[in-house]
Amino acid sequence: MAVLKYKDRMLIYILSGLTKKLVAKINVLYYAAAAATAIAGILHLIQASNSLGFNLNFGIFFIVAGIAQLFWVVPMIRRWGRPWYYVGIGGTIVLIILFVITRLPNNPITGRGFPTGPMAIAIEVMQAAFIGLTIAIIVYESKRKQLSGKTAAETA
Repeated sequence: MAVLKYKDRMLIYILSGLTKKLVAKINVLYYAAAAATAIAGILHLIQASNSLGFNLNFGIFFIVAGIAQLFWVVPMIRRWGRPWYYVGIGGTIVLIILFVITRLPNNPITGRGFPTGPMAIAIEVMQAAFIGLTIAIIVYESKRKQLSGKTAAETA
């Protein structure tokens, strides 16, 4: 077996360190997406508690949306794969569309436009962050599969 020169050993050491840092950065994407949807879900549940006394239908809607978003933490952290990511993005887009529609005057859902408060803006920001981060994860997994033949979900 050949003995590696000092320069070669150092290069291998540096590259292994860079690989570990890259993996750590990629892991941050999954945890950040999970955190974004968890925060949106928690805020939806807070919104539900605020609206249950005034409108039962909105309260139930916010409870269902909040629970769904809290559940979506699991597929993100456990890396269940692209079908789950696409469904999460789709559901979040539906929530954003409903938000936009309910802010329009004379809308078909409420008949009037609702005001936009700080909690609603925070929810929308978290939902947009979830979508962006999940798209980044899908792109990363697609590139990874092209290079190695396996997705992150398959290797995790």
